[in-house]
Amino acid sequence: MRGLMMDVPLLVPSLLRHAAEFHADTEIVSRTVEGPLHRTTYAGLHARAQRLANALVALGLEPGDRVGTLAWNGYRHMEIYYAVAGAGMVCHTINPRLFPEQIAGIIDHARDSVLCVDLTFMPLLQGLAGRLGAVRAIVVMTDAAHMPPEPEGLPPFLCYEELLADQPDHFDWLALDENEACSLCYTSGTTGAPKGVLYSHRATVLHAMASALPDVFNISATSVVMPVVPMFHVNAWGLPYAAAMVGAKLVLPGPKLDGASLHELIAAEGVTFSAGVPTVWMALLDWMAANGQGPGTLKRVGIGGSACPAVMIERFENMGVSVLHAWGMTETTPIGLAASPKAKHRNATPAERLALSGKQGRPLYGMAFRIVDAEGRDVPRDGRAFGRMLVRGPWVAAAYHETPDSPAHAIPGWFDTGDVVTMDADGYVTIVDRTKDVIKSGGEWISSIELENIAVAHPAVQEAAAVARPDPKWGERPLLVVVLRPGASLTADEMRAHFEGRVARWCIPDDIRIVEELPHTATGKLLKFRIRQLYAQTEKA
Repeated sequence: MRGLMMDVPLLVPSLLRHAAEFHADTEIVSRTVEGPLHRTTYAGLHARAQRLANALVALGLEPGDRVGTLAWNGYRHMEIYYAVAGAGMVCHTINPRLFPEQIAGIIDHARDSVLCVDLTFMPLLQGLAGRLGAVRAIVVMTDAAHMPPEPEGLPPFLCYEELLADQPDHFDWLALDENEACSLCYTSGTTGAPKGVLYSHRATVLHAMASALPDVFNISATSVVMPVVPMFHVNAWGLPYAAAMVGAKLVLPGPKLDGASLHELIAAEGVTFSAGVPTVWMALLDWMAANGQGPGTLKRVGIGGSACPAVMIERFENMGVSVLHAWGMTETTPIGLAASPKAKHRNATPAERLALSGKQGRPLYGMAFRIVDAEGRDVPRDGRAFGRMLVRGPWVAAAYHETPDSPAHAIPGWFDTGDVVTMDADGYVTIVDRTKDVIKSGGEWISSIELENIAVAHPAVQEAAAVARPDPKWGERPLLVVVLRPGASLTADEMRAHFEGRVARWCIPDDIRIVEELPHTATGKLLKFRIRQLYAQTEKA
């Protein structure tokens, strides 16, 4: 017997329409590329998104066409998110931190019809001349007064504000099937060429619902949300959608992500929740410490993208800011795990709470996980046995965009994350390592993440990377490469002493290098294969 419920599709523009109707005067504040802060409301953004949808149709775009963006977190980027999806097109957010060859490759692979570009990225754009595939026009996200000259070898430039000027602020959002695509993100390419993840309206709305829950981002109409994670990185972890869903005030930091600029916005706009990768929070924490400043109204931060060191969680907690450590991937929209406590943890000691916060978290409703050994057998959920983590759910990629052969999808109905993890009886997952990064020494596995977290807990260390170095006796041994804080000093013997009592003696790195900087991926993660190339094949210093 079928239920007698209305069949109303879950569509992205319904989020903004709801916010415009019931949270009309709630602010969206943006730090613009041009300089000053810009203020609008959900009602204002909804009207402009409809004008943009009309403009895109007037340019000849049709449902299914891809609209690429090279843009920071700002109100115009928000308008593009909703206008493109509402007109049945696909918003392709492009990570400008990728190599130019990768950017040109994914624009061609996605077959973008139009590019919308912030002024910041004009030099990058000029470097792509002659390599923009099917791109018909470039919409420069500014007004007429700030339009740059049009360089040779690129599609024609159009002014964003002039495109909107003559369009009506009403557009009938298309009555789409909820399984139609709304956005497209490419992975950062750490294990080969970037791969496209094509998100549906349904997956995006369900993910927004789940991520707003109290045990995840815990946002509501009383929240002031600042997504520091870029809108070109897994759609800012879904916050532009979740914030509209609950009617939260949004603060968009634009291109200025340094500690001073973020603190200024937090203080001026009353930010209560923010989310970003560990490197951003380290910069903010260091700026506050150097300038004798506290977190102000900030009450909660979400940290993901890479493992969060315990010392970072501790520094935030000591200032009264709670930390949500979360796990996800481009392929999981991205939130799949969140490290919120349960009722049984109410009386936990500070050390126990810190240990819990350091885990990647427990599954959100809708997400199923398997931890399997090399033979594909499920391992015990005892917090000790480890294996490869597989995941499935309504916002997990079933395949990559126009990429028929995917080893990550080799097990029917599951996605292989590439993470080696443990899971306890309550479902809390701890990442031991990436499959390709775990160090195999004398038949035993050493977690590079554990070594890195211990290293950055030393007051002299700003950043650390642990990788495998070939060893004739043990097969592999851990190499630790560290970057020191400005003005700090540290010897290899002092670093080794710091590991005593924290890991088994055979896990302590016997090869330690101190360097000026470490290479990173386009999403801020340590570029392990490059670190191995630079340091693991050379003689000890």
